[in-house]
Amino acid sequence: MSISWFYLIGAVIFEVVGTTCMKLSEGFTNIVPSVSIFICYGLCFTCMTLCLQKIDVSVAYAFWAGLGTTLIALIGIIFFRESASSIKLMSIALIIIGVIGLNSAK
Repeated sequence: MSISWFYLIGAVIFEVVGTTCMKLSEGFTNIVPSVSIFICYGLCFTCMTLCLQKIDVSVAYAFWAGLGTTLIALIGIIFFRESASSIKLMSIALIIIGVIGLNSAK
């Protein structure tokens, strides 16, 4: 696995943490999560830019968006007690299948 994939995984992690901080900031009323949003998204886009040196943008973006969406949905369900309907869980599975399909269709 090349360093570009580590950058891409880093981009996903920073995006997920940044998005979680959006929820925790309570409309920018909590200072630490509010500042963390900007730091995490800055690091996310830095990592994403670096990964695009070696990974096709179609693959990188699908991986980033799909995995990020899946992780945020699961965090919402597990930590913020959001609903976990069968449609929501099936949709998460379809996102994962789509990312795998795009990645394997090189």
